[in-house]
Amino acid sequence: MAIHITEECINCGACEPECPNTAIYEAGAQWKYADGTQLRGLVDFGNGVLIDANASQPPISDEVYYIVPSKCTECMGFHEEPQCAAVCPVDCCVPDPEHVETAEVLLARQAFLHHPA
Repeated sequence: MAIHITEECINCGACEPECPNTAIYEAGAQWKYADGTQLRGLVDFGNGVLIDANASQPPISDEVYYIVPSKCTECMGFHEEPQCAAVCPVDCCVPDPEHVETAEVLLARQAFLHHPA
């Protein structure tokens, strides 16, 4: 499952540089699939929808740092545990019950983001 940041976040920013997928953004910041990944240009996400990886996407939160679920791999393929949770001083980086995924799905996402076909 992806990790998400709860409302208890104190906006310290400790988590952001730890994410190997650049899936963590400051409150109110726009994001891109191309940020911190090998995705460029039009990308087929396997559901028949093409998305420009370089296009800015709207922020998921205007209040606290946030994690883009479709970029989160729980650090699989990089680290033993989610690095955002490991460094968070208030323990607000927690599993997201809205995005439950298997290890296989997370590893496939890591490969897709960093080694696209």
